[in-house]
Amino acid sequence: MVTVTDEASKYIVDLIAKNNKSGFGIRIYLAGMGCSGAQFGMSFQKDVKEGDIEQKVDGFSVYYDEETKEVLDACTVDFVETPYGSGLVVNNPNASGSCGSCGGGCH
Repeated sequence: MVTVTDEASKYIVDLIAKNNKSGFGIRIYLAGMGCSGAQFGMSFQKDVKEGDIEQKVDGFSVYYDEETKEVLDACTVDFVETPYGSGLVVNNPNASGSCGSCGGGCH
């Protein structure tokens, strides 16, 4: 199960409204593996699809498949603001590897 912080939840609800996606939720998917662990992507999704897991959050649903669930378990979706920008991040307490070893940014 993934945890969605209050800040992230508010941001997602606002994002859904701004994009005229009433009734949509957020799909989280594996976008690859990096030096600091799994990399995730997110997109809008209207309804649960076959094989999906649906997790209801205040005001929307989060969807992911079984493969993503294995890596996403115990992760937290959060909204962050930095000098470089703001947005959603998936914090994975189970990530292994060291930041910076590949020259990429850490999230």
